[in-house]
Amino acid sequence: MDRKYAEFATDKAVELLGIDSPTGYTDKAAEWVKNEFEALGFKAELTTKGGVVADLGGVDGSDALMLAAHTDTLGGMVAEIKGNGRLRLTNLGGMRAENAECENVRVYTRGGKIIEGTFQICNASVHVNDDYAGTKRSFGTAEVVLDEDVKSADDTRALGIEVGDVVCFDPRTRVTESGYIKSRFLDDKLSVGILLGFAKFIADGKITLPRRTFVHVTVYEEVGHGGAASVPAGVTEAISVDMGCVGDGLSCTEKDVSICAKDSGGPYSYAVVGKLIEAAKAENADYAVDVYPHYGSDVEATLGAGVDIRHGLIGAGVYASHGYERSHVDGVFNTLKVLKGYLGI
Repeated sequence: MDRKYAEFATDKAVELLGIDSPTGYTDKAAEWVKNEFEALGFKAELTTKGGVVADLGGVDGSDALMLAAHTDTLGGMVAEIKGNGRLRLTNLGGMRAENAECENVRVYTRGGKIIEGTFQICNASVHVNDDYAGTKRSFGTAEVVLDEDVKSADDTRALGIEVGDVVCFDPRTRVTESGYIKSRFLDDKLSVGILLGFAKFIADGKITLPRRTFVHVTVYEEVGHGGAASVPAGVTEAISVDMGCVGDGLSCTEKDVSICAKDSGGPYSYAVVGKLIEAAKAENADYAVDVYPHYGSDVEATLGAGVDIRHGLIGAGVYASHGYERSHVDGVFNTLKVLKGYLGI
């Protein structure tokens, strides 16, 4: 496999990162994903739930493979319009207040307006707040300060903002000359890019896959039920292509592909994990096998929904998960190598 497909995957991930799509507000991102697979020549359709299923073709049989990634991200929702016109949020997915502090945000109103602001600790001036350092960061002690002249709840409502409006955090995406990819929400838009890179590799080579293969890009992974539906007939194995964990006690780096043996949901299929390791070795991919202490995946949701499959999980290593995340083009490339080796092409 040529490295150009890792670069293509990275470029596509950067495009997708520019589309706000926290859980529950994913239609624009899903439409983009559908169009991108179609542009590569593959049939793709939107599911009732709002995700995308693309058919990469392959030899029909009773052992089809599904590759799952997700385009929903962390975010926030307006929970209260405060008397001073500022906004108290509730988180969407695992967004943490202490990590989101000082980030620029966009409030999407149901009337179609986009209003900017900043997520700050309440009484955010260090020169005024005697307990700035001691204040526990939470969604109760932080607020959105709108970049509008508002002084009351009525002022804010006059802008069209109401409880239930979605609040998106700026991803601040950068790709460095050294190949590092830095952004919020690499989990899991980087993997959507990887699957598009894999699809382009298949299309460019006019490859007929040795087994029928589908891609399912889900839109509710961050709240636990993304992969619980829309599994095509004949699928016997499902692999989540999601972020690989990087941190203390784990061996993966941002330049590796991570193969997960177990996470908080239990062990992954021993047979699938073994085949993924064999694929990494056959393709000379830099890889790590790790156990993730705090993690759940789309394919575990598929199992939880009662679908009879074998399951696995791989992904490019990502540091600072659910924060300002970092990966590397090498990790993207190594993930593509494992997908190639797993399918034997």
